[in-house]
Amino acid sequence: MELIRLTARLTLFSGFLGLTATLAGCVLMAETLLRRRIDRAPIARLCFAGASRCLGFRISGQGSFSDRPVLYVSNHISWSDIPVLGGMVPLRFLSKAEVGRWPLIGWLAQQAGTLFIQRGSGKAGQSRREIAHTLKRGQSVLVFPEGTTTAGVTVLPFHSRLLHAAADAGVDIQPISIAYLRDGRPDHLAPFIGDDEFHHHLVRMLRQPAVEVGVIAHPVVTLDGNRDAGELAREIQQTVLEGVRTIQAGRLSDREPSGPTAVADPGV
Repeated sequence: MELIRLTARLTLFSGFLGLTATLAGCVLMAETLLRRRIDRAPIARLCFAGASRCLGFRISGQGSFSDRPVLYVSNHISWSDIPVLGGMVPLRFLSKAEVGRWPLIGWLAQQAGTLFIQRGSGKAGQSRREIAHTLKRGQSVLVFPEGTTTAGVTVLPFHSRLLHAAADAGVDIQPISIAYLRDGRPDHLAPFIGDDEFHHHLVRMLRQPAVEVGVIAHPVVTLDGNRDAGELAREIQQTVLEGVRTIQAGRLSDREPSGPTAVADPGV
């Protein structure tokens, strides 16, 4: 049964990646011919949502995503956080530079407008400016302020530096909690941690029955210029942690969080 499930899902996912790559190539060709940027936000959102379905994720949640540009902040468990969250609301991600070098996946991430950061390179200031610039242009950005992935049972302290980008751009922050469950317990297969490799992790996940993914879109946090950045980071981290515990306790309705329709993304 596991082999049949794996073969079916890998075939479906591989085929979908091929279609997505073809679509991305067509968009690039159209931009060259038209000599202008094409709005990729709705295309990226549909592709992320399609990838989540091909991977067999069963998504439920609560809350509403902002209908204005915001800096989304979320806990981080796996590479799969990206298709799950990217399929719910139009946004751009800040991701580690290594993802940009993954075969095909990295290229697709670039086409979706992902912003990349080299961990430990001292370039957080540059990333902060890029995020603020993107927010000012009316595009929401999601960051993972833990700075790494976790086993999904808790939430690490949030780094506050990138949160300053919201204040620089004059936008709010919206916290998001995400957690993976299997048989009502935190899933031990979903976390992508340590020296694990993408293709090995993907195969392990696809062999098993569908994982349940819970997502909570928390109320937006309006920034106060007088608040200490470290204190703000701790408060948001606590909000996200409480959301993770809510998901793990099974107290979510069986529906996806509501959100705005896709917005124009002229700068991707």
